[in-house]
Amino acid sequence: MLVRTFVRPTQTSLRLTIRAMSTSADSPVLASRSASNKVAILTLNRPKALNALNTPLFEVLNAELAKAEKDDQIRAIVITGGDKVFAAGADIKEMKDKEFAEAYTSNFLGSWNQVASIRKPIIGAIAGYALGGGCELAMLCDILIASPTAVFGQPEITLGIIPGMGGSQRLTHLIGKARAMDMVLANRKIDAETAERWGLVSRVTKDGESVTEEAVKVAEVLAGFGKVAVQAGKEAVNGALDLPLEQGLRLERRLFHQLFATQDQKEGMAAFAEKRKPTWSDK
Repeated sequence: MLVRTFVRPTQTSLRLTIRAMSTSADSPVLASRSASNKVAILTLNRPKALNALNTPLFEVLNAELAKAEKDDQIRAIVITGGDKVFAAGADIKEMKDKEFAEAYTSNFLGSWNQVASIRKPIIGAIAGYALGGGCELAMLCDILIASPTAVFGQPEITLGIIPGMGGSQRLTHLIGKARAMDMVLANRKIDAETAERWGLVSRVTKDGESVTEEAVKVAEVLAGFGKVAVQAGKEAVNGALDLPLEQGLRLERRLFHQLFATQDQKEGMAAFAEKRKPTWSDK
């Protein structure tokens, strides 16, 4: 099995070992695992096109997401474009000649929906451009780790269109109407610091740190918790985006109560009382 080692250029020189998984080097998405085998790492791999998102890329991405979802060893997923660019947008060459009937009836953007259906937590590692479809893909992740080099934007207005993969909706939920209007209508782009301040990203790495490595570290933290509770937490938080407050509170209470029927709740509380580390059974 091929082993790749990434070295962060810092004084501590923390090493991250990544094991190759199932894709070839020329695949539009490279699939690998962390050394613990608990984190699937999916790397967008169209560097000459700045990782522009097209149908072949999404076919592989969705296939790898489905594998990770079914694999009991995998407890969290990282999506990254590497440490230079995440994705500069959707592939315009693939879209430019489409007519209304073809775009509407073929549902050529339907492949994006699978990312949102994954129940395991997804951590996005964003460096460089995350524009248009790249920003929309980033917003489908549950936790976003951004490099100081990250740039977010929805520049579709410059092409005579608007965001079509959730940009106008998810962006507004995350940062509010006024800021979303500025990005969607005025083509405003924001840096990582602004994105963190506005609530678009969770954390910004320090200069010189590998954003992919930091994302894997966060994923390993999530992988150390009980799978049932993690997935329930993801469902509850996502419910806040889709449901009125009262319905969201009912969802939260229902999930909270259901967790008391799990072995992990008994183990977690017993371990706390006994001052020891819990051993999760995911049941």
